[in-house]
Amino acid sequence: MSPVGSLDRSPADADRLLALALSRPPNALAEARALLAGRPSAEQASVAHQAIGVVLRDFGDIDQAVRELRTALRWARRAGNPEREADVLASLGVALVMAGQTRRGLSALDEVVEASTARRRGRVHTGRILIRRAWALWTVGRNEEALRDAHRAVALLRDAGDPVWEARAHDHRATVQFALGAVERADQDYARSEALFAEAGQQLEYADTRQERAAAAFARGDIPAALALLDDAHRLVDELGVFEPELFVTKCTVLLAAGLSRDALAEIEVAVERSERQRGSTTRRAELLVSAARAAHATGDFAAAERRSRQALALLRRQHRPQWAGRAELVLLSASHAAGDRSIRLLGRARRLAARMDDLDGARSADAHLLAGQLALACGRDVEAERHLRAAVGNRGRDLHTRMVGCLARATLYESQQKWAAMLTACSRGLTLIDLYLRTLGATELRTEATAQGADLAGIALRHSVRRWDARRVLDWSERWRATALSVPPVRSHADQALMADLAALRHLSRRLDGFPTYHHVAPGLHQERRRLEIAVRRRVLRTPAVTGEAVARPHATDLLQDMTDADLIELTDVEGELYAVVAGRRRIGLVRVGSTAAADHALAHTLFALRRGAIGQSRHQLDLEAISADLEQSILGGCTALLDDRPVVMVPTGRLHAVPWALLPSLRDRDLAVSPSATTWVRARRAVPRSKRVVLVGGPRLSSGASEVEHLARQYPQAVVLADGRATADRVLAAMDGAWLVHIAAHGTFRADSPLFSAVELDDGPLTVYDLERLGHAPHRVVLSSCNSAVGAPTGADELLGIVSALISLGSAGVLASVVPVNDPATVPLMLDVHHHLRRGCTLSAAHLMARRSARDDPATRLAADSFIALGC
Repeated sequence: MSPVGSLDRSPADADRLLALALSRPPNALAEARALLAGRPSAEQASVAHQAIGVVLRDFGDIDQAVRELRTALRWARRAGNPEREADVLASLGVALVMAGQTRRGLSALDEVVEASTARRRGRVHTGRILIRRAWALWTVGRNEEALRDAHRAVALLRDAGDPVWEARAHDHRATVQFALGAVERADQDYARSEALFAEAGQQLEYADTRQERAAAAFARGDIPAALALLDDAHRLVDELGVFEPELFVTKCTVLLAAGLSRDALAEIEVAVERSERQRGSTTRRAELLVSAARAAHATGDFAAAERRSRQALALLRRQHRPQWAGRAELVLLSASHAAGDRSIRLLGRARRLAARMDDLDGARSADAHLLAGQLALACGRDVEAERHLRAAVGNRGRDLHTRMVGCLARATLYESQQKWAAMLTACSRGLTLIDLYLRTLGATELRTEATAQGADLAGIALRHSVRRWDARRVLDWSERWRATALSVPPVRSHADQALMADLAALRHLSRRLDGFPTYHHVAPGLHQERRRLEIAVRRRVLRTPAVTGEAVARPHATDLLQDMTDADLIELTDVEGELYAVVAGRRRIGLVRVGSTAAADHALAHTLFALRRGAIGQSRHQLDLEAISADLEQSILGGCTALLDDRPVVMVPTGRLHAVPWALLPSLRDRDLAVSPSATTWVRARRAVPRSKRVVLVGGPRLSSGASEVEHLARQYPQAVVLADGRATADRVLAAMDGAWLVHIAAHGTFRADSPLFSAVELDDGPLTVYDLERLGHAPHRVVLSSCNSAVGAPTGADELLGIVSALISLGSAGVLASVVPVNDPATVPLMLDVHHHLRRGCTLSAAHLMARRSARDDPATRLAADSFIALGC
């Protein structure tokens, strides 16, 4: 690199400093300012001010950038160099477009292009100018014109001996082709530009291309690859110390599509605040605001969605960017609709927006027409509703979202026309798309969150089935969308050495933190490091690619009931805030309206609070658990147990009612009771065959009952693998668990509502998380978790759960016994010994749990502990 003072009139020196502005912006700023601090020539001053302007334009204060570029233009004219003047004017034109002065910026770019063509300037010079105008035209949505400029630029710069500008030409052409839907051609151009940028050492532009390739991967439906590319791009720009708004916009889009709306909102709000603080490009800020509005809407914060979309609209209208303005208004109107507005006024706005979006943004016009159709139906305008819904159906977008919108529009249309068979077919097609989509994802979290995209379709089908009071049909549709993520073969992550290293570091750090007496005694850096490691683990797992495998078949209700010949079924489902129960026994199948879901939630919260009090010593009499349990049964089951035969019961609750202490309910107290995410899952678990006869007994640290539980169990299982007294480390426990017949873990546990996959059981070397369990090659056949509330899971997606128990079931465990609240350790010991006594005699988990409950009736503490457990599966 030449010294700063040696910059002269040669184009190579100017190119070097301007290339530095897009490779290492802080270095470019320092070098340009050092040059201006000396006695620069007019040529040197023009280059230095242009470099500063470019850095500020892309990464700082856009208004100051315009001022710097105007100064650079004056110095270029004073230097008498027409090519230098044209180059600065092109940079200024781009900056004006980014500042929202669209007409003025495009006019400047048109002037430069015309002058370059008329005066027959060199290929490289003309190509550079065309690239800038292509970018500006793409920014304002004039993609066909932008593509013509990009094609010309590539032709002029190919093999012209300027790899940086050739790379930019391919990059800009790719961006325009991507906007026009030519994803494969775009990715080819991105790959070429990425290679050229890497060769030239343009690290920032290389990072930008990685981000753009992430968008292309996302468009192909490969979310794991998109997340990996985005993480790589984010790391690179952080190392360079720059702020790239486009990266956050793309990341927000991918995270929202993956169902990670809270993550998307958190990241995009940080970007908005940073853009405002740095007074960056208003063009980019408007795009960030639209993304923030979308993320807020996805999280259910409709007030924030309206606020952000209004802020975006104010900027976009001044910038004359109708396509982006249409996107912002779509979020605004959708938020108003979701918040309960069904007015004629809102319909009028939606109608006008849909008409505009047909011309401006085909990818989102389906959403606009669906919204207008839904509003028209609410306003009693059926003819208009049909027109809009048919328009939404007719959109032939390739991405999952557009296809799902089409299915929802078709189902909504047929429902309004009372074409029930066609409506149900549309619902089924949409849910099949979700099933296929899940098979492109490897991470459990992505799979569970993605199921939410089918909620509206499942809701329509269930509403129709309840309206007809058809119990079999309710069961069919309840099973169709319940535990959807469990129908996809699990993906193991045991081969990822970097993930294993991060998990080991996290265990070590967590153990150190547990050694401090209080939170305030911990050095802040340790908490920050734990947070960093958790983020790293989660990001690695989210990038897990999918694997091929046979999906689990979904039987119809008739076939399902034939497979449950020796058990009764209660399956709960939530339809528009009302709880219904399908009850199937030996002689009948019936449908019962239980009551409001809100009342059930309230009763469950009250009961769990009472059980927690009991675990710390409050007596059953003082708690009046008899009255509490009777109220809970009425709120959650109504009178549906009257339809049961005298057989074992399979309980399939909703995700939100999963952690109910079912054995506490009067009508179920003396029944063999198994809980399952779905009836299909229970049937599959019953057919599972253990891979070995190995028994594993694990004793964690700091139990108030000490090692007595494991010691007593070891006498029942003389051949068992016993890991206790400091030997219960994560690696040993996982190795022993793999493919075992029975695993008993006596260890404290934590449930992480903020990040359920970090829920864990405490071992001697730290927490064993759900991420660790997913490294198992083969799940243990049965698992007993005796000393923690591991049965708790976080409801997510359509009707899915995330947590320790759901992970074990997903991996293939046939049954898990766990508690829904923390339990008294000493009182649990006799209960567990009795459970294992019956398991050794051949009982299922649910039958063993029933026998142990009966034996515990004379001891209040043990009975309370027994009632806190649930048996999942067989």
